[in-house]
Amino acid sequence: MLVGCSTPSRYSIDQDIAPDVELDVSQLPDPVPIYEPKSRGGNKPSYEVWGKTYHVLPTAEGYQEQGRASWYGAKFHGHRTSNGETYNMYEMSAAHKSLPLPSYAKVTNLDNGRSVIVRVNDRGPFHEGRIIDLSYAAAKKLGYYSKGTARVEVEAIVVAQNSESTNAAPVAKSNQEALVKGYAYFIQVGAFSTEQAAVQLKNRVDGAFVTSSKDTAKIFHRVRMGPYYDLQQTEQLLKQLKESKLGSPMIITRPVSS
Repeated sequence: MLVGCSTPSRYSIDQDIAPDVELDVSQLPDPVPIYEPKSRGGNKPSYEVWGKTYHVLPTAEGYQEQGRASWYGAKFHGHRTSNGETYNMYEMSAAHKSLPLPSYAKVTNLDNGRSVIVRVNDRGPFHEGRIIDLSYAAAKKLGYYSKGTARVEVEAIVVAQNSESTNAAPVAKSNQEALVKGYAYFIQVGAFSTEQAAVQLKNRVDGAFVTSSKDTAKIFHRVRMGPYYDLQQTEQLLKQLKESKLGSPMIITRPVSS
């Protein structure tokens, strides 16, 4: 949520909402914390929003706080964040009032024990009693997006300039670099308990394939398209499928190897 925006017409919708199709985040990887210098935007020592002054911490080191987390989604999707990047509600990012941009933080949902790592690249939330605003994907992965808010603990993760991450890949800077992140986008057009039904739908959708897997005691046959490494391209294809009323399409993520 970009700081200082006062023109309502900047956004195509007035009230923030989730995307109109559900995202499978079960295998969406968390960003890997790496050293990043402070961005040119969003790091003034202090700034003012709605008549209130906020102060930016000189470092994220030692930051830990408990409070309520909210999330933001479709209203801000595709618009600039406070540090000049493009907000993507399908990535693991967050907005914070005082952490330097960018920063990394571990966020734990105190109601269910789930934890995620997010990259902080935006300012907010500016509603009373909220300490962090997660992207739609991060909130869904923490299990609270349908509730709106959750009790969380936020712990900053600091990587020294000369250190190297022990994990596999850094966070990507654009949709085109999804391959670097280790995952790809797919569109799941439908899921069926019988292979015959899945094949019938596959034959109606160019480029689709059927993948079968066992969940608990049942075997499901899923009709999918992909892989894709450009989220915008994937969303355009999803829109076309919805307009054609083919199946129940949704965007999912999977490791590149799958």
